[in-house]
Amino acid sequence: MPFLGAHMSIAGGVQLAFDRLKEVRGEALQMFTTNHRQWKGSALSPQAIDLFKMKREEAGHIPVASHAIYLINLAASDPEIAGKSIIAFAEELRRCDALGIGFVIMHPGAHLGEGFEQGLERFVKNLDLSIEKAGTEKVSVLLEVTAGQGSCLGSNFEQLSFMLQTSRYGGAMGVCYDTCHAFAAGYDIRTEGAYNISMDRFDTIIGLDRLKFFHLNDSKKGLFSRVDRHEHIGKGTIGLEGFRLLLNDPRFRSHPMVLETPKGKDLAEDKENLRVLRSLILS
Repeated sequence: MPFLGAHMSIAGGVQLAFDRLKEVRGEALQMFTTNHRQWKGSALSPQAIDLFKMKREEAGHIPVASHAIYLINLAASDPEIAGKSIIAFAEELRRCDALGIGFVIMHPGAHLGEGFEQGLERFVKNLDLSIEKAGTEKVSVLLEVTAGQGSCLGSNFEQLSFMLQTSRYGGAMGVCYDTCHAFAAGYDIRTEGAYNISMDRFDTIIGLDRLKFFHLNDSKKGLFSRVDRHEHIGKGTIGLEGFRLLLNDPRFRSHPMVLETPKGKDLAEDKENLRVLRSLILS
């Protein structure tokens, strides 16, 4: 069965994400490696790195992914923003390497009025510069499917395929499939027929072997809305059947799938959403 988990806070130290995940009985973890509201990431001390690795070992070496900070926009035409983004993403790759995190998930950015073609080319160029600057080959970049809000790139499989095929490092990269984003972008999974069409299209354009990680989020908005608004599992416009189909797809039986749904400090919402997801898995 898939490895189910959630995005967890690193408040108080990166290693504490594992304690919070354990509280909700999670089996896969997503986290930031630094304050996601700041360009410059905090340096990780040797002690912090050792504590993180110890906690991961205690957790049974579960799947872990970092999510790059939202400030990063490698498709930006503004030289200052692009420069900061290249440095910040290179730092993220190095932090993941130091912590032993194999995946970093990122939004492909936004062209901000320059047009999709220019935005895609600029993204690939700056992504390659970041990876080259990082100097590590141990961390795989996963491009996240986006909802297509505004001028955001990555809301259709063709754009993601272009990035993977054009990057000099594309062979080592993959995709993170966000159910809310993909649904808002027009990829329906609510019925068996719609689910098969969407997954077959992904396989034809990108290849299911490139799909490495899932974000499990219901959607507040409808199909083709192009609006990124996460909702609790079964409470949104996707509904339970779409998640049942995904969770029982034998092609994804060993994939990490994490929640990014709203929650409070007591993590009650994560516990309930994971309970609902697990109830959908056929024995």
